[in-house]
Amino acid sequence: MIKSELIARLAEENPHLTQRDVERVVGVILERMIQALEADGRVELRGFGALSVRSRDARSGRNPRTGEAVDVRAKHVPFFKSGKELRERLNAD
Repeated sequence: MIKSELIARLAEENPHLTQRDVERVVGVILERMIQALEADGRVELRGFGALSVRSRDARSGRNPRTGEAVDVRAKHVPFFKSGKELRERLNAD
């Protein structure tokens, strides 16, 4: 599911809200999550999972096309750990 599909489904399930209102709510929620991660925080949605930021050290890599060595700078990447309820629902048979 992509963001526009989520907005469309939420608007469909909540006919008392306009699609523009739903779009604004989804945008605010995602923006607040990003701001929390930027502040080296953590976003936890009980039953779904937790988002956090992990640091990757600088390293030497290879260009897969040419095989040439390239320097990859240090960076921060988002990390998702699924919640217990999500894992259980995905693995229910």
